[in-house]
Amino acid sequence: MLFLLLAAHARAQTTVPSAASSAPASKQTVAPVQPALQPPLDATGAPTVAAWKLLRVIKLPNSGAASLDRRGALYVADADNNLRQYGPEGLLLNTYAPAQPGHAAQVEAWNVTSTLIFNDDRQQLVLLDRFLTPISEVRLGDVLDGTVRVATLAPDNNIWLLDESTLTLREFDPNTLRAVQNTPLDLLIGRSRPDFRFIRQYQNNIYLVDRSTGVYVFDNLGNYKKKLPFPGLSMVGFRGDELYFLEAGAIRFFHLYNLTERRVALPAGVEPGAVRQVLVGESHAYIFTPMGVTVYQLQ
Repeated sequence: MLFLLLAAHARAQTTVPSAASSAPASKQTVAPVQPALQPPLDATGAPTVAAWKLLRVIKLPNSGAASLDRRGALYVADADNNLRQYGPEGLLLNTYAPAQPGHAAQVEAWNVTSTLIFNDDRQQLVLLDRFLTPISEVRLGDVLDGTVRVATLAPDNNIWLLDESTLTLREFDPNTLRAVQNTPLDLLIGRSRPDFRFIRQYQNNIYLVDRSTGVYVFDNLGNYKKKLPFPGLSMVGFRGDELYFLEAGAIRFFHLYNLTERRVALPAGVEPGAVRQVLVGESHAYIFTPMGVTVYQLQ
């Protein structure tokens, strides 16, 4: 079935690639003085009206970090920082309740076989299996100097960290408890005051969201490539070959390779000011408000 939400480009791929898909990684570090990409001229065009079929509302007040895996399952941290796993249609499958409380700042479930929870207040990484059974925990303060602001799981089960104390992007091996890659960011950032909110590895690139200036892009070895001029964001999502985020009552999609853009309107009746975030999967979309998560099927 061809879903209208994501059919605006005739050549857009219709299946979600694996986290280690063959999009080529850069072999040459781009100089920090490289001019920022300019948004396409059609970025402010009228949003497309898509067909949204309401399935259910998950009553989950004040939910937190969320993620989708490659099978379409939804993972959401609730107000008590328990992690809940739902099927694509919003039916509860499993719940993980940590033995000790901690703020789930980021959840990454894309790999399917393992799910990462990063507790920023405890500076702790928690790895769970596909059934939300604990695999391992790492207290970063015991193995690294500095303070980690954001963290995400890589396809090889290493973990990318942003060390805010030293402004360093690190690839961390949770098995050996050592950093295997380090990329200093001080020359890239200059005198700006970054506000890092989110990090994600997708299609052999690492995307680091700085709310102040935009999205830094690195290859899978941690070499800087470019910066996308999208300031003011707290997170981004990925679907096929597109990056997306919520903007002005619509979902703005940015094609990672041909650099075109499009906007899709939120469902009728949804108050844009109440929407905290949106996740778009292959066949379903999830709109987060202070009251819970609304599940839609894409038609």
